[in-house]
Amino acid sequence: MSWYTYIAQAKTGRYYTGITNDPLKRIEKHNTGEGARMAIEQGPFELVYVSNVFPGKSEARKREAQIKGWSREKKEKLIHGEWK
Repeated sequence: MSWYTYIAQAKTGRYYTGITNDPLKRIEKHNTGEGARMAIEQGPFELVYVSNVFPGKSEARKREAQIKGWSREKKEKLIHGEWK
């Protein structure tokens, strides 16, 4: 199964980073109350970044942890294709 790391932006402007095997379906779940508490508390999410495919969940989870540790500025560079 293929896995992806994604970044979603809440209507408040905050970023949420997660992993999934279907980014569009995951955003839909977040936005219908079946996802992260942050989506419920801060409004609907917009998908702003999807990684290249990872061969396994473990690799996607490692990248998720890495991105979560980044500054907002670095996340924005990744979103805009200025960082890898």
